[in-house]
Amino acid sequence: MTSSVEKSFQQSAKIPPLESGDRLTRHEFERRYTAMPHLKKAELIEGVVYVASPLRFRSHGEPHGNLIGWLWIYKVSTPGLDLGDNATVRLDLDNEVQPNVVLLIDKKLGGKTRISEDDYVEGAPELIAEVAASSAANDLYDKKRVYRRNGVKEYIVWQVLEQRFDWFVLESGEYISLEPDASGIIKSLVFPGLWLNVASMLTSDMKQVLAVLEQGLNSEDHQIFRQQLSASS
Repeated sequence: MTSSVEKSFQQSAKIPPLESGDRLTRHEFERRYTAMPHLKKAELIEGVVYVASPLRFRSHGEPHGNLIGWLWIYKVSTPGLDLGDNATVRLDLDNEVQPNVVLLIDKKLGGKTRISEDDYVEGAPELIAEVAASSAANDLYDKKRVYRRNGVKEYIVWQVLEQRFDWFVLESGEYISLEPDASGIIKSLVFPGLWLNVASMLTSDMKQVLAVLEQGLNSEDHQIFRQQLSASS
């Protein structure tokens, strides 16, 4: 008799593997992705498959960890938010992405996303952050257009090799760059109190990054935002 494990293997063996450059529907993309449990990351962007290469520590792993740490402190200090690390996001029928970081406002409090029955994010997150090795990465081209078109309100791209940090905010259907103030701090327009000392993040000076974030969390704007979220719950 054929065991259930053998049957599962036989079924998965009939499904073609995901390969970069494949042009698939979102349904077929998910079917093939599910049949490859060893695969850590693949995305569907404008109907084209992108399978991620292995990630290096200095050019991705460490910056990614620092972004998560900064946003996690903000999340736990702001009720009604959800933070995701490499969570799959269904944006539309041609785009299913896996951003490095997503920060969401709970749907019950006015957020634009929902968690599907099969536990995926559906809709446009309020904030997406991506770590890119350089400006040649897809994050600044097709992905950026997809995020803009779907209404992602704020989009962060950290170009590690070029020591550049871009923070875009959606205004009138276009992405506008948020620039640091005289103190070198960028302040989110969507998440009041989410402050970033860009130079400190670029040099991994997390002590200073968190000190500036603490100032944002103690600001009047953040207190008002917390009250608004609490009133909506």
